[in-house]
Amino acid sequence: MAEQRVIFALFPGCETLDVAGPLQTFYEANRCGAHYRIVVAGTSRDVGTAQTLGFSRLTALPSVGEGDLVVAPGFDVRQSKPPRELRTWLRRSAASGADFCGVCTGAFAFGEAAMLDGRRCTTHWKRIGELARRFPRARVVDDTLFVTDGPITTSAGAASGIDIALWYVERHYGPLVAARTAREMVVHTRREGSHAQQSFYLNYRAHLNSAVHRVQDFIIGHPSEKVRLPDLAKLAGMSARSMTRAFRLSTGVSIAEYRQHMRLENAKMLLRQPGVTIDRIAAQVGFEDPRQLRRLWRQRFGAPPSKAKARK
Repeated sequence: MAEQRVIFALFPGCETLDVAGPLQTFYEANRCGAHYRIVVAGTSRDVGTAQTLGFSRLTALPSVGEGDLVVAPGFDVRQSKPPRELRTWLRRSAASGADFCGVCTGAFAFGEAAMLDGRRCTTHWKRIGELARRFPRARVVDDTLFVTDGPITTSAGAASGIDIALWYVERHYGPLVAARTAREMVVHTRREGSHAQQSFYLNYRAHLNSAVHRVQDFIIGHPSEKVRLPDLAKLAGMSARSMTRAFRLSTGVSIAEYRQHMRLENAKMLLRQPGVTIDRIAAQVGFEDPRQLRRLWRQRFGAPPSKAKARK
């Protein structure tokens, strides 16, 4: 695959983590099989962040083309607006065919450039109301980590910039590279719920229920164990009934369905490895026997796993 350019558009007062989190993600992705060319540009050669960290010798904001990804960090919307140069550059770049990612209050930069009109978008939970007031033609969404509408993605908080970057890695280079990148960074991957059928690794994590996240983490970390429902409930700090209800409400699937999806996705990854038998895969990912793997695989994908293995 051809090298893809990721342009970070920095300006005075932008948030450090909004830059550093996604930048580190794309950097690590390159070590895991991706091919990104990272460009750190700015409205001036030297830029100081809100946290007083300085970026120097930045390149000028470049011309943007199809296939590029532009990342706009957030800033303190109570104190300032993005520089006019950035707003003009974003407005001019909007029709380029590039993708645009606003981290946290970076959504306000897109709003100032008239890029959110008619689009679903989100921002930090404290600024949701303000985003809606400032840009009444935007369709502001609450209670989600990030939202994608056409070429524009916006997020609910600074740390979710990593989630967005992982989603882009999965979108560009597939779930295996995204999963490797997440493991390298020791982070839990999440994803906006409207993309729920594309990848297990970035699915079912757009909710903000920390107890359910703990249950999901345990299931992923213990694929072959037959975990009892009371044990998961204890881990979540809830009754079994409450935890079951919370899990489905947060993820959209039952615990059993989630575990099955996880095991099938693990099997899919193992099928890519040469010399691994179906019997061994079934045991390794936690199925009772190879027949169960074959049956569930056929139900999910419409063909036996041996056919998928033959294509690798």
